[in-house]
Amino acid sequence: MAEALSVIPASVLRNLSDKLYEKRKNAALEVEGIVKQLAAAGDHDKISALINLLTTEFTYSPQANHRKGGLIGLAAATVGLTTEAAQHLEQIVPPVLNSFSDQDSRVRYYACEALYNIAKVVRGDFIVFFNQIFDALCKLSADSDANVQSAAHLLDRLVKLSYCHIMKQDIVTESDQFSIEEFIPLLRERMNVLNPYVRQFLVGWITVLDSVPDIDMLGFLPDFLDGLFNMLSDSSHEIRQQADSALSEFLQEIKNSPSVDYGRMAEILVQRAASPDEFTRLTAITWINEFVKLGGDQLVPYYADILGAILPCISDKEEKIRVVARETNEEIRAINAEPAEGFDVGAILSIARSQLSSEWEATRIEALHWISILLNRHRAEVLCFLNDIFDTLLKALSDPSDEVVLLVLEVHACIAKDTQHFRQLVFFLVHNFRIDNSLLEKRGALIIRRLCVLLDAERVYRELSTILEGEADLDFASIMVQALNLILLASSELAELREILKQSLVNPAGKDLFVSLYTSWCHSPMAIVSLCLLAQTYQHASVVIQSLVEEDINVKFLVQLDKLIRLLETPIFAYLRLQLLEPGRYTWLLKALNGLLMLLPQQSAAFKILRTRLKTVPSYSFNGDQIMGTSSGSEIGRHIPSGSQISEDGDVKQEVGKFNFGSRLQQLEQIQSQHRMHAKSRNNSTTLNSGNTKTRRSHE
Repeated sequence: MAEALSVIPASVLRNLSDKLYEKRKNAALEVEGIVKQLAAAGDHDKISALINLLTTEFTYSPQANHRKGGLIGLAAATVGLTTEAAQHLEQIVPPVLNSFSDQDSRVRYYACEALYNIAKVVRGDFIVFFNQIFDALCKLSADSDANVQSAAHLLDRLVKLSYCHIMKQDIVTESDQFSIEEFIPLLRERMNVLNPYVRQFLVGWITVLDSVPDIDMLGFLPDFLDGLFNMLSDSSHEIRQQADSALSEFLQEIKNSPSVDYGRMAEILVQRAASPDEFTRLTAITWINEFVKLGGDQLVPYYADILGAILPCISDKEEKIRVVARETNEEIRAINAEPAEGFDVGAILSIARSQLSSEWEATRIEALHWISILLNRHRAEVLCFLNDIFDTLLKALSDPSDEVVLLVLEVHACIAKDTQHFRQLVFFLVHNFRIDNSLLEKRGALIIRRLCVLLDAERVYRELSTILEGEADLDFASIMVQALNLILLASSELAELREILKQSLVNPAGKDLFVSLYTSWCHSPMAIVSLCLLAQTYQHASVVIQSLVEEDINVKFLVQLDKLIRLLETPIFAYLRLQLLEPGRYTWLLKALNGLLMLLPQQSAAFKILRTRLKTVPSYSFNGDQIMGTSSGSEIGRHIPSGSQISEDGDVKQEVGKFNFGSRLQQLEQIQSQHRMHAKSRNNSTTLNSGNTKTRRSHE
């Protein structure tokens, strides 16, 4: 201290702490001159003592004017040192940096001015303090004082120019004074700051550093990529533009780079693709699109996450995002990766399943496409996760979109190729129809018809019949059978099944199918009558009609009968109407139809339709007609189907084994008896509850 005091006059020290700027400035000029003389003499010990005096007695003083004088004095000493300043920077720069956080805004301002003057002298030599200077400038860029902000901005420009000059001379790469590895954590920490001035400062430095050939900013991009994406939604248009420009430059570098860490960045992009900000989503999905094209095997383990980002964007309100998302989805779908390569079937399946609950139809459709693709490519792996997705797929059958329902059915059909899964599907389908009557009512026909196309109609109907045979809920069984019967009679998809049933009396396959359906069809007398008319077992149809009791002929029955009468007038039953031209040959058909006519109310439209049809039946029999009688030992309901050959003894050639129609009728009566008992029990319960309610009201 004494050594420093011996070279600096007391008047200079007094003026250096004066409240007037001019006096402090003049004192600083004298300090500059003193340092020049000492430097010329090579007396660096005294210079060091002088700098120490300026630091301890001035820049660290509790008096603001002292601190201001100390800062201007340190800058003056640096100017005096000129080319020899580098060896004293360890003393000069730290107290200046410390002053950046001073409570007095004027001190902070003079600190910026001091470091500016120091930087002009030493240029690249202050690189050793780069991280500290960067951190200080980052804070000052958001300073509450406009003058300090302005001064910091000028200093920042100078530092950038100096830094670029250093880089071009390869000073950094030839020394260990600057470490990008140590700088990046500081940058990453600052990227979370929301202040617009700080954001501008950071983007500016990222751009500068990236422009330096010897700095591999691309390699560290995952460390600050999220921060750049954050800035895309900034309220300032300028900041959004700067961030977008920086991101565009990095994306171009990625396209030209042979080695990029796609994985870490993909995780960030996936999060940003769900941003509420439209521009951020578009940028993120664009990056993902490029990554999928460029990343190759690196991205296989991240496909599930990427898919989770893409599927919602397929339904984005912004068309540009939808287009890029669809393109990306197609790119991923075209890549046939294997589980051994990191392709996680379970994870992708889980994403697709979760997207089935999306509010957007397009997303649900693409999710189903993915499940279908996985089934085709990795069936064994998908079936391992079947329990995780099966319930969701079943619920999707209630989707408001017909296209979604049809795709769900395709997925179900693909799963149901195995017998075990087929039975499970049909069982759960019946279960869903049971617990959700609206599903059966609104979508039942669509679902059943589509399954019949995808899985073979006969197989589907046999399995449904088997399940309904043991159905405990009699009301549901009746409704379900009526629905199945109507689909069987009216749907074009079941034309082959109807053809098989038409040959029930002459073909083993037809008889077997008729018997398979009969038991479950017993839950609805009208369904049985329809089945018999379809199978051409007309005498049994007549017997069934005659067996009906009062309780069987209810409103529901008449509604079903009305539908049947109208169906008899469609092309499906053209064969039956033509058979009426031979009344002598098809007497049981006439009797069955007349029996139905007798059950219909005379004022109903169905009655008028059927009566009109029966009036057209000729009252004579054509020559050559052979009416087949029935002996005491013959089967009930035998008749000669159209096209069958008749032998001299009146038997039908090619006829299969006998139907036991007597036992079938007993089976029908037994099941219908259960329905009548159930109906009475339900009515009694309703009456009892009504009576209890009236009793409570009377007491009240």
